Amino acid sequence: MSLQEHQANYVIALDVGGTTIKAALTGPDNEPFLRVRRDTATEGPRAVVAGILDLVAELAAEGLARRGGPPAGVGLAVPGVVDEAAGVAVYSANLGWRDVPLAALLSERLAAQGAGGVPVALGHDVRTGGLAEGRLGAGAGVGRFFFVALGTGIAGAIGVGDRMEPGAHGGAGEIGHVVVRPGGPRCGCGQYGCLETVASASAVGRAWAESSGAAGASAADAARAVRTGDARANGVWRDAVDALADGLLVVVNLLDPEVVIVGGGLAEAGETLLDPLRSALAAKATFQRLPAVVPAALGESAGCLGAGLLAWDHSQLPPIPEVSP
Repeated sequence: MSLQEHQANYVIALDVGGTTIKAALTGPDNEPFLRVRRDTATEGPRAVVAGILDLVAELAAEGLARRGGPPAGVGLAVPGVVDEAAGVAVYSANLGWRDVPLAALLSERLAAQGAGGVPVALGHDVRTGGLAEGRLGAGAGVGRFFFVALGTGIAGAIGVGDRMEPGAHGGAGEIGHVVVRPGGPRCGCGQYGCLETVASASAVGRAWAESSGAAGASAADAARAVRTGDARANGVWRDAVDALADGLLVVVNLLDPEVVIVGGGLAEAGETLLDPLRSALAAKATFQRLPAVVPAALGESAGCLGAGLLAWDHSQLPPIPEVSP
């Protein structure tokens, strides 16, 4: 059955993480009517790809049973460096990928199931989450926004209208690798003092573990200690917030967003993070008109919702050619 021989009224969406894959079948109203969560394969890069292909095939079969036809499209959000135009996962340290033609591989798998011609869209995980926040969440109706995810690392996404700006080479929004503390901790990228080395959730957890002497302490533990008035926790928190404000001031100077949307694990601290962050940003500004700083609205569902939006956006585009045998 070709895509033109039925009225496809759903898409397949996947948010691929280092430990978990969140997937859904989503209707035109952007509401998932089926959600699935699977562990990401741990047997190596090929196993991760195989798991994704199998899951998409399973979801396509479920969609056929429920909706009577193949999907209108497939959207995947993946970490690392992504060539969105070519549908290639260029590099992902977490998944061990280099130059994986995911979109073409999925097109080939779907064609083998009789769903040839289904467009497959690949997106950077944070930009895809930003897309969802921009259309469905905290950035809805905002002309220009910046979405920043504070997790194991720090990454950002630039929203303009209802689209995300990937940049000329797919690297736009990489605020985590802005050097805010020259000579500071070494980053995995090779630089010293990158924002994510001092203000990510993992960095805050490490700093609090060292300060408190509690091995394995997390950023959430630090936030709880801040709320109790612990002086050491306040010092750790203040250092991270100050660095984050320095990074966001760069964003303000370069992009002049109306809104900064803060998501990721560290943002779960809520106003314990956002209130001092607004104050620190205001204290550093001189002539700049500052954006509103708001929490993300969609939580961990943002990536999967964004992948669904990506699939709908690409549902009328020509499919990426299949991989040659």
